[in-house]
Amino acid sequence: MHYAYNQMQGDFIVTARVAFEGKGADPHRKIGWDVRANLSNSAAHVVAAVHGDGLTSLQFREKDGAGTEEYRMGVNAPDVIQLERRGDVFIMSAAHFGEPFQVTSVSHVKLGDKVHVGLAVTAHNPDAYETVTASNVRIVVPAWKGLVPYRDYLGSDIEIMDMDTHNRRIVLRSPDSLQAPNWTRDGRALVYNVKGRMHRFDIASGKTSVIKTGIATNNNNDHVLSWNGKLLGLSSHVQRPDGSNYSTIYTVPIEGSDKATLITDTDTDTDTDQGHSYLHGFTPDDTRMIFTGQRDPAMRAKQPKVLNLYAIDIATKKETQLTKTQALDDGAEYSPDGKSIYFNSNRTGLMQLWRMSADGKNPVQLTFDRYNNWFPHVSPDGKKIVFITFMDDVDPYDHPFYRHVYLREMPVEGGEPRVIAYLYGGQGSFNVPSWSPDGKRIAFVSNTKQ
Repeated sequence: MHYAYNQMQGDFIVTARVAFEGKGADPHRKIGWDVRANLSNSAAHVVAAVHGDGLTSLQFREKDGAGTEEYRMGVNAPDVIQLERRGDVFIMSAAHFGEPFQVTSVSHVKLGDKVHVGLAVTAHNPDAYETVTASNVRIVVPAWKGLVPYRDYLGSDIEIMDMDTHNRRIVLRSPDSLQAPNWTRDGRALVYNVKGRMHRFDIASGKTSVIKTGIATNNNNDHVLSWNGKLLGLSSHVQRPDGSNYSTIYTVPIEGSDKATLITDTDTDTDTDQGHSYLHGFTPDDTRMIFTGQRDPAMRAKQPKVLNLYAIDIATKKETQLTKTQALDDGAEYSPDGKSIYFNSNRTGLMQLWRMSADGKNPVQLTFDRYNNWFPHVSPDGKKIVFITFMDDVDPYDHPFYRHVYLREMPVEGGEPRVIAYLYGGQGSFNVPSWSPDGKRIAFVSNTKQ
């Protein structure tokens, strides 16, 4: 066996896309993630393995020198393999790239806290060699038990994915919570938020800089660039005279400014209770913005999770309510031709993707699966949607930090979604328009303790 490993303690998640080269000399050759108590040949271990003949199994040796047992999986010859340790439970996930994971686990193998974790290749035949490729390898230290959301944070990796090959590369790592990267219109930089401030990351140089945003210094991850690339729209929590702290929309020039222009909540000098405004998009002509909000104080007090979609004219500040449901409508984004709005709503139960006309009429549901789907982002050519998918154990009103999630892609008219990334992330990973201007790449955030 050839073994490339690290020593790790505690919980972890390791993922890779793998492939054999050539036909091979033995059907029992295999590639997988191997977790070992020690480096002896007969060590107790757990292996998430794919064999040359397609057999996929979670194999384990309970004690040093014991025989190997296995739990076989129904998927044949998958090329995405993940192994997670969660306490004393080892969870294997496997899939053909593009499909959801199938899962099995073992809980009675005790390897100790400090273990060897790595990719392992064996030809099975001692007189032969086999070659495999492993790509999109990720080693994640997940959230610890007791982590308090919005108080405790993991580190962040900003990643860029090539949409032809689906290969990913990490371009920026930080122990802080970096969130929601979107592209400048020249394709040279990413704009993201961290600790309430906006930052610019220059892709070529790897350098970061702060974008001045005036009074808007408590920005959340609902920020959008105008289609002409000249304005940065922000959702920022600014203290009001009545003591409330609602998310309010501002704009600044893309290069930054000491003064932010107020867009929503124009009564900040009074005690008017207008509620949250979460920005999600500009119209392609940059004359209006679309956002998620709730303008009825009585409804907000009775059903605080019920939010609807509004448009606002940037020049006149006139608002138009586009949806009116007893549910959460969120993540709205205009199509490049301005004729349609794509959004997510849990009006039929789970959070699903929808499309409607730009005036709010003719809503059509696009996804119907067992997951919670959020934040549809339309490709620059108007042909595809990429979105983030949370599992069905997540509240349909929530999109939390630090979960197993998928990024998925489908045609704008609907159809069967295809997984394009298996990652650990969630809130802040994919909230904003994330396509590069040429439509060849997307940017997103994955998380790990650093």
